[in-house]
Amino acid sequence: MSQPGVLPRLIAPVANYPTFVAGSALVVAAPAKLNLFLEILGKRPDGYHDLESLIIVVDLFDTLEVGSGSPGTITLTCDPPIVSAGSDNLVMKAALLLRERAGRPEMGATLRLQKRIPLQAGLGGGSSDAAVTLVALNEFWKLALTREQLAGMAAILGSDVAVFLTPPAGWCTGRGEVVTPESVGRVLHFVVVCPPVGLATAAVYGQLVVPQTPIAGVAVREAVRAGDPEAVGRALFNRLEDPAFRLAPIVEQQRRRLGSLGPCGALMSGSGSAVFAVCRSREEAVRVAAEFRRTRPAGEPDSRVLVVRSFAPDPA
Repeated sequence: MSQPGVLPRLIAPVANYPTFVAGSALVVAAPAKLNLFLEILGKRPDGYHDLESLIIVVDLFDTLEVGSGSPGTITLTCDPPIVSAGSDNLVMKAALLLRERAGRPEMGATLRLQKRIPLQAGLGGGSSDAAVTLVALNEFWKLALTREQLAGMAAILGSDVAVFLTPPAGWCTGRGEVVTPESVGRVLHFVVVCPPVGLATAAVYGQLVVPQTPIAGVAVREAVRAGDPEAVGRALFNRLEDPAFRLAPIVEQQRRRLGSLGPCGALMSGSGSAVFAVCRSREEAVRVAAEFRRTRPAGEPDSRVLVVRSFAPDPA
């Protein structure tokens, strides 16, 4: 597989994902995401919320293997079997929707999903899996659909799905499905901490108080375009932190502890429960991760601590 943080153009122009061929199967990596900014603008009549969010894709991956299947039959297995492999799985929903929209009911496939991205952590694993399913099957079935056509299906599947079609970063509006691609000035390094508790998105939004005066995301967008980790750290913001902290105090405890170790800044991703620190270099990220593990207070449950980075900027 390609090196982490590198985007080989093997499925251009729809998306650029680490990809390789294993025998007759196509294997595509499904990356995680971090929300560097997330503001809520208001509640919509459909029950969702209008939001603004800057999402960056990082090199923590699930993988989806696509192989031949019986005509008209799509099957899915998950390893480990921590999520359903039935029609309620976003991978199956994406495969069935793609086949329907392409008007190719005879198409079949065997799908195997390897899960590595933690669940209910705000890291977008399920959304990324769905996006990669669209990309991989578009290639495997030789449908030649455009990014715009896949993005329309992504919006149907979920609020965060479309952003994974536009790495390395995207500015998301609407309920999250309207994505403007963003450039990243340089590779950014992060420490991600995943506590042993999950947070349901609906529960966090249920505790949310919509602000009367939303905060703008201009500063964080400019900082990411410049590839300036110090400026990114100063501009981090997530409106969902307060409700998430009320539901799971350990998330606040770990975010504060992570931020005290000298990174550029720390924040919760999405609706939680994962928190992350923006670091100046990989060396600093390794140091912060080690210090976070070493200084775990007595009584605090052990957490998964990862050093990750954003994808490389597109070459000029």
